[in-house]
Amino acid sequence: MRRAGEIRSTGARDSKKLSPDLRNRVSERIMKGFNWWVKVIDAEALNRLMEKATINEIEMEVVTELASAAPYTVYMDSFDTVESRPGGELISRATGKRVISLHKADERIPAVSAASIVAKVTRDRIIREIAEKYGGDFGSGYPSDPRTIRFLKESMREGRDISKIVRMKWKTLERVSGKDLYDF
Repeated sequence: MRRAGEIRSTGARDSKKLSPDLRNRVSERIMKGFNWWVKVIDAEALNRLMEKATINEIEMEVVTELASAAPYTVYMDSFDTVESRPGGELISRATGKRVISLHKADERIPAVSAASIVAKVTRDRIIREIAEKYGGDFGSGYPSDPRTIRFLKESMREGRDISKIVRMKWKTLERVSGKDLYDF
């Protein structure tokens, strides 16, 4: 647990409880002091992958790939209602690693806090790059953001192709459009 203390000393804790500025500073400390990996799948690639797999299947594949690179025990935030399913058992079998999958792991496990911070900082950077390249005020890209919802509605009304920056098989997009977009 010595490493957990070292990670905590960077200021790592639940990324949602840190301001963007503090998240950036803590992320820099994490990236300088520890080994880390980030796997980014852009919307265009995700749209292609989702022609053959569900978002959960894609997440499992990516998490398994990242877990394979880990040298020791893998701690992860469970993305299932049952902590041990699918994460712990399936990823452990696929990688041969000990995998501990917990709800709210980003609040409880320093390594998961650090991973959450690096992932959020990376996502925020990508969102800024997309905004610069494509223009428009689409906010954070989260379903709860009114600017994101407004951007989606305007884009569909104007017939803009947003498939390079939006996951087309996204319940939020389906809800906003009032159409079943799973047959695009």
